[in-house]
Amino acid sequence: MTLHRRAFLKHVGLGTAGLSAASSLRIGLLADEAGPHQNLPRSSLQTQGVVSSGIWDFLEAIPVANIELHSFMLVRHGHVVSECWWAPYRRDATHWLYSLSKSFTSTAVGFAVAEGKLKIEDRVVDFFPDRLPPNVSDNLADLRIKHLLSMSIGHKTDSTVAVAFNPAQPDWVRTFLSLPIENPPGSVFLYDSGGSFMLSAIVQKVTGQKVIDYLEPRLFEPLQIRQRSWQSSPLGINCGGWGLSVATETLAKFGQLYLQKGQWNGKQLLPSQWVEEATTFKIQQPVTWSSGSGQAAEAERAAALADPAAALARLRQSSDWYQGYAYQFWRCRHNAFRGDGAFGQFCVVLPDEDAVVAITSETGNLQGILNLVWDHLLPAMHDGPVNNGRTVDARLALTLRTRALPLPHGVPRSAMMSAISAKTFTLEPNSLGMESVTLQFAADSCLFTLKNAKGRYDVRCGLGKWLDGTTQMPGEPPALLPNSEQGPLKLAAAGAWQEDGTFEMQWRFYETPHHDIVTCKFHGDDVQIQFSNSITTALGPNQTLHPESRPVLKGHA
Repeated sequence: MTLHRRAFLKHVGLGTAGLSAASSLRIGLLADEAGPHQNLPRSSLQTQGVVSSGIWDFLEAIPVANIELHSFMLVRHGHVVSECWWAPYRRDATHWLYSLSKSFTSTAVGFAVAEGKLKIEDRVVDFFPDRLPPNVSDNLADLRIKHLLSMSIGHKTDSTVAVAFNPAQPDWVRTFLSLPIENPPGSVFLYDSGGSFMLSAIVQKVTGQKVIDYLEPRLFEPLQIRQRSWQSSPLGINCGGWGLSVATETLAKFGQLYLQKGQWNGKQLLPSQWVEEATTFKIQQPVTWSSGSGQAAEAERAAALADPAAALARLRQSSDWYQGYAYQFWRCRHNAFRGDGAFGQFCVVLPDEDAVVAITSETGNLQGILNLVWDHLLPAMHDGPVNNGRTVDARLALTLRTRALPLPHGVPRSAMMSAISAKTFTLEPNSLGMESVTLQFAADSCLFTLKNAKGRYDVRCGLGKWLDGTTQMPGEPPALLPNSEQGPLKLAAAGAWQEDGTFEMQWRFYETPHHDIVTCKFHGDDVQIQFSNSITTALGPNQTLHPESRPVLKGHA
């Protein structure tokens, strides 16, 4: 069944053409290998009762499932036993979380509740009396914090587009409060990221701090989390439902905190009562809520409505999106719970196995990732130590340590390089306002430069290898939601020549899930440059949320 859990995103029936996956798995790392800011203790698979063949099978199954992972970390009994990053992704980089940000926002609400700054029964309208519409409906008047937390606001459609995609109205709180609430709050589940933003706005209202700053002494500092950023609304409120960036180990620590019922290093950071409240079942998803569009989806919806009880029973057997929703956490099969985000950002907590799985990725097949966890990692965990054998573990570590995402297809050099290197191609008028392009080739790299009236924009890519750099290229990086981050962007780029004289570059914005493919086709003194961003690829050719809007640039030497 294709999953569509956001009205604006249609959840993740995204259908990405995933790249062949590979990894750089680290097994049995010593604590001092983890670096100064990544201080979860390390241990071996054998000691913590994990059969190494389960890890191997998990990683081998990833390319078969057409899934692109960027990082993976398994924590068992409080110790990291397996971890890997797919180059050019790396352990010391943060990664956009998309909706996994919501679980951190929920945590901020939990701290505020514990400090007596708010109660989950508080009415939303009481926090913003100066931003209410002229006529407050009964449903808006009855909307409470608990409804925002449990995605039971009562909206007919997700409010995120109306709230965050209107540059003419920077006051997202006012926009949210102006929207009609068609159903009584608490009566029906609808995934609504605008409600998560409102939680962030309420926390900021009662604490005088952005959520990221409020969490600093309460969460980030005790867990020794130093790398983080959170995008904000135009009026300076953290987005709440998206926009947080942290490293993979931060996700593992966050999951471990919840696994330990809010305790960390012997201190109760977050009340155990809140952890229980925030992660247990609150509302059931209706059997039709994730259906997409088209004839197949309509037939599926009609069948579900004909016998909702039977449909729900089937869905609960096969789907992790029908296990119920908590307070900005999802319930999972196998008595697990998780935070998750678009394109495959996961923090999965398995209390029965005393384990946490942290994953970052770019894929449309989120259920596929969870299926791999259940099919391979879950059965690999045993109650006591196991005997994997040193040879098996060493072979696994040696085989997977240096793997990377595939480079662009082709060869690093071409006879055409000398003819076009440093040659300026004047571009025909285009909607990007770009006036010229130059490709300057060196022995092992290429400097790609676009120029317009405002200046020049460079991307340096390796030939047959990833090359780290930064760029201020307009329109980057690809982003599904409004992106308030500014400044030079980190990227790793690689290029290769194809047989017909086409030069293809891949720009990996490794602090995000996304990348661009830039294809330069040369014919005599002419060049055509085509852009393709990975969000458009993942969402599919018929989607309208993030179409590739950049034109094909045509230039003449």
